[in-house]
Amino acid sequence: MKRSLRRALWAGAVVALTVAAVPVTSAFGAGSVTATFAKAQDWGTGHETRVTVANGSSANVDTWRIEFDLPAGTTISSSWDADVTSSGNHYVAVKKSWAGPLAPGATFSWGYNGTGPYKAPLNCTINGAPCGGGGTPTTSPTASPTVSPTVSPTTPPPTTPPPTTTPPPNPGGKKVVGYFAQWGVYGRNYHVKNIHTSGSAAKLTHILYAFGNTTGGRCTIGDSYADYEKAYTAADSVDGVADTWDQPLRGSFNQLRKLKKMYPHLKVIWSFGGWTWSGGFTQAAQNPAAFADSCHKLVEDPRWADVFDGIDVDWEYPNACGLTCDSSGPNAFKNLVGALRTKFGSSALVTAAITADGSNGGKIDATDYAGAAPQLNWIMPMTYDYFGAFNAQGPTAPHSPLYSYAGIPQQGFWSDAAIQKLKSKGIPSEKLLLGIGFYGRGWTGVTQTAPGGTATGPAPGTYEQGIEDYKVLKNTCPATGTVAGTAYAKCGANWWSYDTPSTIGGKMTYAKNQGLGGAFFWELSGDTGNGELIGAIKGGLG
Repeated sequence: MKRSLRRALWAGAVVALTVAAVPVTSAFGAGSVTATFAKAQDWGTGHETRVTVANGSSANVDTWRIEFDLPAGTTISSSWDADVTSSGNHYVAVKKSWAGPLAPGATFSWGYNGTGPYKAPLNCTINGAPCGGGGTPTTSPTASPTVSPTVSPTTPPPTTPPPTTTPPPNPGGKKVVGYFAQWGVYGRNYHVKNIHTSGSAAKLTHILYAFGNTTGGRCTIGDSYADYEKAYTAADSVDGVADTWDQPLRGSFNQLRKLKKMYPHLKVIWSFGGWTWSGGFTQAAQNPAAFADSCHKLVEDPRWADVFDGIDVDWEYPNACGLTCDSSGPNAFKNLVGALRTKFGSSALVTAAITADGSNGGKIDATDYAGAAPQLNWIMPMTYDYFGAFNAQGPTAPHSPLYSYAGIPQQGFWSDAAIQKLKSKGIPSEKLLLGIGFYGRGWTGVTQTAPGGTATGPAPGTYEQGIEDYKVLKNTCPATGTVAGTAYAKCGANWWSYDTPSTIGGKMTYAKNQGLGGAFFWELSGDTGNGELIGAIKGGLG
């Protein structure tokens, strides 16, 4: 397979959230340094609370520490933007390491989700003084004894979501995993906010952030400007709040943090490698432990540790050829994944995107993927890009066939062949996700409508020849036929293949019948503004 570098709450719900946050607050009077608890949501079996720390003094508050008790029947299940520990019903919240001093007159907000209906906290103190005032200490008092962590600094935001206009996925159900491409913020003008406005965030269970680089045998930043430096205006920001010049984190990482607050069920995984940046895995395989250590330090960097819930390995391809060739041996991938699991621990997500070459003696057979499977939460065979205008003269063929068909150019190059081969090697069905492309591949100079025609080269594409987003193709070259569970279209001299909501529905039926863990797709910006394709995935998986 060839894979290139290309590689909601809706308005009404947002209004409802804003209104809900106003009426019920538990303020502790007025004072120099205060903490105010406000009910943001209450859905009966759980609630969301927003806590605001306000500095009413004339000096910077370098740190803050809030202690409080929760009434019987109420516990904190998860939190964000503060480090929270507990002993029984007594809770301690302290400032995150990335949060700077609180200037005079400034405020800082953090939040938590709790079990049961909202109940106001009791016995609240901030930096040793009553939350409503009575003292202005700016250094944290001695820690309370015997506190155990309820939520680690890297624990994702809440898993019990507030109600939305579109019910979010059941985190224990089928996975709906979508890639967000970091370079989409440039020419494509696709930002994290679009995941919200399209309604896609309510349907996703996980976002894969693509890509981190692999170089020098370690994990490195892919694009620092897009990742954490780009300043967002209020209009382009997820929550409508503009970035400031001096805030500690900006870019897509900060936008993802805001998205996770809005959609507490979402988890974000940082993907490393991809077609262009997989070459570094060869050196990494020589010292897996050192590689894993570098990845852990980067993913868990205090500036953004709360954004990411794990790491994804997109090595194209171990012990085989992609953009470059690797000869690390069949055990290299397994050893690398094992080192990552050891370093990240059992609670982190460790996943992998792998080849979908189901041919005899092909790329699946070149690597011990089954040996790596026990260390992975799930595996994503890239069941797309089987065929395309990288073979400029054709024959024309759908790039993501579900099954074989008469005249298919290469045996084993279809989705079911990959799934069955992986299952036959002992990988559990529930650890496999089916891949969907949110784009088409096409040729020009084609005279034959059915697959199998000759061509003169790649069809024109907005960003790359031979490739076009679904959101464009559905209007410029609507599907004229189906083959092997996917769609194709001929318009003029151009011939395209791509998935439609209808063919995705068929593929999701296949995924359910095969007992797969769900589906994943490349990538979010290819979908329509109202999320047609992700809606078909979510609807098809149920």
